[in-house]
Amino acid sequence: MDEVKQLVTDIKNKNLKPIYFLMGEEPYYIDKISDFIENYVLAEEERGFNQMILYGRDVSVEDVVGNAKRFPMMAEYQVVIVKEAQDLSRTIEKLATYAENPQPTTVLVINYKYKKIDKRKALYKSIKKSGVVFESKKLYENQVSDWIRRVLSPKGYTITPKAAQMLVEFLGTDLSKINNELEKLQIILPKESQISPEHIEENIGISKDFNNFELRKAIGERNVVKAYKIVNYFAENPKDNPMVVTVSLLFSFFSQLLHFHGLTDKSPRNVASALRINPYFVNEYITAARNYPMKNVSAIIATLRTFDVKSKGVGANAVPQGDLLKELLANIIS
Repeated sequence: MDEVKQLVTDIKNKNLKPIYFLMGEEPYYIDKISDFIENYVLAEEERGFNQMILYGRDVSVEDVVGNAKRFPMMAEYQVVIVKEAQDLSRTIEKLATYAENPQPTTVLVINYKYKKIDKRKALYKSIKKSGVVFESKKLYENQVSDWIRRVLSPKGYTITPKAAQMLVEFLGTDLSKINNELEKLQIILPKESQISPEHIEENIGISKDFNNFELRKAIGERNVVKAYKIVNYFAENPKDNPMVVTVSLLFSFFSQLLHFHGLTDKSPRNVASALRINPYFVNEYITAARNYPMKNVSAIIATLRTFDVKSKGVGANAVPQGDLLKELLANIIS
């Protein structure tokens, strides 16, 4: 986010570069930077003649270069934005010649999503000299809750750790999807609100009681009744609660628990740092470690690997996923 903030500050200060090559696995920041350039560099009355939006599937690299070499009309700059430029991946290196000597009155923005250019080749080296190469990397799951808090903070909102975790478990690491849901909540809730699990349940439709977060907690506490209630709910609603996701999250939890057992310093601060979790959740791992000694955890991880294969249909084609999940739970808690 710091790199994004610096880019935005430079653009606001009219410290513009002739090429912005925005690439990487996470499209959220690529879209944000591109949209900011589209809406900020030119005044509204200048855009008609001096701003062009192209799409990679409809143009060639030669078309892009041809448009970039034009001069602006009655404006200091022209802006050329190429969206979905990854569709030009086979020929994108041809842009290197232009990047060596770009038109100084053009701001060329290349949105190259889900891919990266080879940093050893001429295109990357040329753009680094004359423009900006921004790589938007996917966040790890354990980083997304902090990202949610950082996005909400300047807008006057906070969020409970459990509510943030619910969003991550339901939406994964797709920042665009998460941001869309956060924006809906900001429309509904007044500023200075703290977003709670109840807000998530009422407005987004994620159950605050029957989700993977609560299942993990129940298993860690060896709360058999609660765990089976959640698993039965999952069995009745398999589309909203795919087993492959549940197994993956439980595997992550027990892998972290194995790491916890291996720590010599089990102070809350060190546990949070070592496991890369919010300090709010440390007590869950302390409780689970009491209920599952290291030997048990190793066996459970092996069981989860077996059921991960089964959840994908290997060797268990005729078994309903709900039944597999109940069998898995019995293996873990027994």
